[in-house]
Amino acid sequence: MSDNESLARATSSRPVSANTVPHAERKRLPRRLRSVLCLNDFEAAARRHLPRPLFGYVSGAVEDGHSHAANRRVFDSWGFVPRVLVNVSARSQRTELFGQTYRAPFGIAPMGISALSAYRGDIVLAKAAEAAGIPMIMSGASLIRMEEVARRAPGHTWFQAYLPGEPAHIEGLVERVREAGFSTLVLTVDTATLANRENNVRAGFSSPLRPSVRLAWDGVTRPAWLLGTLARTLLAHGMPHFENAGVNRGAPIIARRAVRQFGLRDHLCWEHFALMRRLWKGPLVIKGILSAEDARLAADHGADGIIVSNHGGRQLDGSAAPLSVLPGIAAVRGGMKIMLDSGIRRGTDVLKALSLGADFVFVGRPMLYAAAIAGQQGVAHGVRLLVDEIHRDMALLGVSSLRELGPDRLIRL
Repeated sequence: MSDNESLARATSSRPVSANTVPHAERKRLPRRLRSVLCLNDFEAAARRHLPRPLFGYVSGAVEDGHSHAANRRVFDSWGFVPRVLVNVSARSQRTELFGQTYRAPFGIAPMGISALSAYRGDIVLAKAAEAAGIPMIMSGASLIRMEEVARRAPGHTWFQAYLPGEPAHIEGLVERVREAGFSTLVLTVDTATLANRENNVRAGFSSPLRPSVRLAWDGVTRPAWLLGTLARTLLAHGMPHFENAGVNRGAPIIARRAVRQFGLRDHLCWEHFALMRRLWKGPLVIKGILSAEDARLAADHGADGIIVSNHGGRQLDGSAAPLSVLPGIAAVRGGMKIMLDSGIRRGTDVLKALSLGADFVFVGRPMLYAAAIAGQQGVAHGVRLLVDEIHRDMALLGVSSLRELGPDRLIRL
C-alpha cells in the first residue's frame, strides 16, 4: 500500500484499525522512521541530523520562551467529555475551506529557510501536502523561487508574504504571487520588527549565515546533512538566496556581509491590507492575530480568514497562547474562516482547537523535522500519524463528523 493509498484509507468514511495499519506499514518504512510513533519523536531525530545552528533556529523561540511553553500548556489545561454508545463507524475528517475539500482538518504551516534544513525543503513539504490532500503554506522567507514550488505542487499550496508598509512593494509582490498561480495569499502581521531571538545567537545562527569555524565543524560532524542537503543543493542549484521577499532576488543564505531586508515593516497598517484586498481577488488570510478587536477589523476589511497565531512563540515573548484567545475571536468571526497554529502536536490538540471555534489548524516544526530526516516520505509519515490519531480520537470522543465538535466536548482541568 502506498503512502497516498494509506492516507486516503485513513481519511475515508470506512473504518480503519488504527492499531494494525501502522504496525503493518512500519516494517516498510526506512529504519530512521520506524521509531517515530508521534510528531514529537521527529524532534530528537532532527537534533541528531541537523547542525546545531540550524536546529536551534527551527526549534528555538524568543527571549525566555514563555510563549513557546504556554502554547503547549494551554492544550493540557483542557480535558475531553466523551460520549459513548455512539455509532462512529462512518466517521470522516474531511474539511471544506475556501471552496476546497481537504482530507484532514490540518495543513503545514509556513517555515522559513526550509531548503537549508531539508533538500529542496519547500518543494518536499508542498508535494507531500498535495499528495496527502492537505494545504501547505509556502514561507516568504524561503530559498526556492515561488514559481517553481507552485509549478511542482499547484493544487494545495498557499503563499505567505512578509510585507513592508510600502505600496509599490506590495503591488509588485501580489502581482508576482498571482502570476505564479497561487490561489490563496496569507499576510503575516506579527513581525513589525526583528524579534529578540537570543537562542539564535547562542546556537550560532544568523540570517544570512556567516561562515565560521563552528558552522564548518557542525557541518562536518553531520555528514548526512552536509552531503545530502548542503552539498547537494550547492552542486545542483548553486548558492541559495532569499527568493521571495519581493519582486527581485534577495540576499544569499551564506554571506560575510549581508543584511536581510526588514525595512518599513513597522509601517504596515490596515490601509496596506485594504490595498492588498483590492489587488487580490482570491482568498486572503491574515496570520498572527491574537486580539478579538483585530479579528473584527480583519472581517471589516474583507479578510476571508485569519490564522490565530503567536508565530510559534518566536516574536513577542509573553504573548497569549492562540488556544487561550480562540473562543473570543471565534465569537466575532463574521463570515471568516478561523484557523490556528502554534503548538499543535497531537490529534487531541487538533480536536480541542476545533471544539473551541477553529475551522482548521496548521502544524509547523514537526513537519520540517520530518522533511529534514526523511524527505517527502518523512512528511508523509508525519501526516499519516496525525491523521490516524484524529481518526482514533474521534471514535473515542464519540463523534462521526468534525461539525459535531463544540465547547460542550471540553472541560477545564
